[in-house]
Amino acid sequence: MTLFTPEDLLRYLYKESSPELTVAIEAALKEDWMLRERLEILRSSTNELDAIVVSPRMEVIQRVMNYARKEAVQESV
Repeated sequence: MTLFTPEDLLRYLYKESSPELTVAIEAALKEDWMLRERLEILRSSTNELDAIVVSPRMEVIQRVMNYARKEAVQESV
């Protein structure tokens, strides 16, 4: 049984894993039901998070941008 970290599985779910890691996880999924369960729990959790994430208000974005501009000017002085 190959041990994969939650980070490995998240990379796999988001299609950010290396080709080697992807192949290893897919091979392990065929044999390891516990790994399939862990992956399914992560998948459902990420789906739930994606459903509840909301964009910040434009006011908040504008404040961050204004702060960044102010800091950039101070650094260049």
